Amino acid sequence: MGHQGAAIPDGGDLGHRAAARRRELGLTREQVAERADMDPGYVAYLEEHTPRMTRPALYRLAEALNTTQDHLLGTDTDLPPGAMATEVPLPRTTVLSSRRCLELIEPGGVGRVGLVTRESAPVILPVNYLFHEGAIVFRTKDDGVIGERLPQDIAFEVDRVDDAMSQGWSVLVRGRAEAVTDRALEEELRAHAPVRPWAGGERDLFVRVVPEEIGGREVSGRVPHAREVGPPER
Repeated sequence: MGHQGAAIPDGGDLGHRAAARRRELGLTREQVAERADMDPGYVAYLEEHTPRMTRPALYRLAEALNTTQDHLLGTDTDLPPGAMATEVPLPRTTVLSSRRCLELIEPGGVGRVGLVTRESAPVILPVNYLFHEGAIVFRTKDDGVIGERLPQDIAFEVDRVDDAMSQGWSVLVRGRAEAVTDRALEEELRAHAPVRPWAGGERDLFVRVVPEEIGGREVSGRVPHAREVGPPER
């Protein structure tokens, strides 16, 4: 295995987080290995053990899993985004194409719904979502803040941030949020898009948002040259 650079300590869950993210994306270990320029056997090893990875290897793994190094290390839960010092003095901002925006949000995860209440007060609420057949899908309560105000034009935002490397992206979708009332469609969503909200309580109302406008930006630093990151992990 390549071991250039100081090893990054982990509390023991890096492998579990990497495996969970891989399954979330629907990737095989071989596909992750190809994306990260690693041996498939090493990917299997790091998912099943407590690895000590170099920063370059962690960087490649996070890129392959379309996530952040902080998320894989489990250091993104207690600090607000942007709180860490950056290792990239001059990050670059790029406007994303609609196609790239869709690629970034298709794996699902946590997004934010922005809507206006009857009192004309803007509200932003986090939801767990999936992308199913061209639409954003999430579940909520019939009598909740969102459920009581459907249908409505909303904004839906998804982002990922890696503080240490000053990297991240944000995608903003605008579209019509509508409650799923067709029984056949609801059954299909329960079978093929079983999004599970983290919040407790009854949340049986499926909501679909078909993107009408989509745009985003990505902030990134200089990508390390192959000679700087060393040979692939084996």
